[in-house]
Amino acid sequence: MVRIGAMASPNALLDRRVLLAGLGATAIAPSRAVRAAAQGRPRLALQAGTDSLALLAGAPLSPIWSLQGPELRFKRGDTVEIAFENALLVPAVLNWRGIDGIPTAEPLAARAPLAPGGRQAVELPLRHAGTFLGELGLVGDGQARPCRARALVVAETGPAAVDRDEVLLVEDWRVRADGTALAPGGDPGSATPTMTVNGRTTFEISARTNERVRLRFINGGQRTVIAIKVADFDVRVMAMDGQPAEPFPARNGALVLAPGGRVDAFIDVTAAAGSSAAILLHDGREARPVGKLVVANEPPARAAALPAAAPLPANGLPDRLDLKSALRVDLALGAPQAGWIPPAAFATTAAPAFRARAGRVVLLALTNRAAVATVFHLHGHHFRLLDRLDDGWKPFWLDTLAIEPGQTQRVAFQAEHAGRWLIESVATDWAAPRLVRWYSVE
Repeated sequence: MVRIGAMASPNALLDRRVLLAGLGATAIAPSRAVRAAAQGRPRLALQAGTDSLALLAGAPLSPIWSLQGPELRFKRGDTVEIAFENALLVPAVLNWRGIDGIPTAEPLAARAPLAPGGRQAVELPLRHAGTFLGELGLVGDGQARPCRARALVVAETGPAAVDRDEVLLVEDWRVRADGTALAPGGDPGSATPTMTVNGRTTFEISARTNERVRLRFINGGQRTVIAIKVADFDVRVMAMDGQPAEPFPARNGALVLAPGGRVDAFIDVTAAAGSSAAILLHDGREARPVGKLVVANEPPARAAALPAAAPLPANGLPDRLDLKSALRVDLALGAPQAGWIPPAAFATTAAPAFRARAGRVVLLALTNRAAVATVFHLHGHHFRLLDRLDDGWKPFWLDTLAIEPGQTQRVAFQAEHAGRWLIESVATDWAAPRLVRWYSVE
């Protein structure tokens, strides 16, 4: 079983020797930005609708629900005008993971689930560059079909020192013998656990010698913590959960991502033309190949590999956090607790988990009381993962954290954005319910 004690700390996870001796990675063709020049603002039509995927060899396509529309690539500074339509027979909620500080777009707290046949307009100011996620799964527990997620890529205003930019969206499924997939939040019974990358069960990516590839790894799954590795290649972490990090090497080239987590990594393809590397994925039970990286039989992209990459441009998050005067809040996760409710029952008339003045630092002590790892996701802000003695923090920002049973992890963020924001908690068990609370920045 994949241990995730350090999953509460992605950096610690990447540094652990356990579990990851030989995993792999994945990719797709670069997506194209969809833009319509209406007063300089991109316009985008998205629909919650029916779809299908091949999830088991030899079985019929499985009906699923998905967020349909063009590929989502924009630039920092864009304000995207979204026309969202619900073509399903159940209410739908459009949820953007990692997009901070937009209270008018906050699901449930500002926007109720959209009724079947309903339409709504949403403005999405993209203040930060990074890798984000759009999904319908916030109210997806126990529904008739599981939902697919969508990657949202926001490019830096200046060019990154890479030759290619690829998205790797990993999703988990529970599939019956007839090929149909189950939504989370209920007992999967004998359904087969299955993983896809960019909607496929296997894939291949090609690159030339001495190319530098940016791989945007996304765990778009519902309940599964995953480990990914590109075998025989050095992987350099450049960003986590959409925010630039101080670059550091992933131990053994392996990355671990909680559901909803994202990691941007650079890989320099230094292998000889005609060679290939296995791509492996670990889902907590076993590591298995899901594809391969092939070095093309073409002339090298350049005479030698590029020098070490500089950090990605900062998004303007604070350099320091004043922990001494922080508002300190204890939050218990993973067990029946007052205040935690299913998203379908959410109402802001319930008491918030906490209230903070705008500009104040908030320090959360997160204790997992469940028997399995539990995933915490903060809306509206990114946080720092604190060291054990609260005397420092890891050199990256996060919005998603997996915490092992019995552990307490401390995180801190500056409450920059006024509004009402969700907090999500879900155990890494397919039958476990997704639960929410809210907090207020005033």
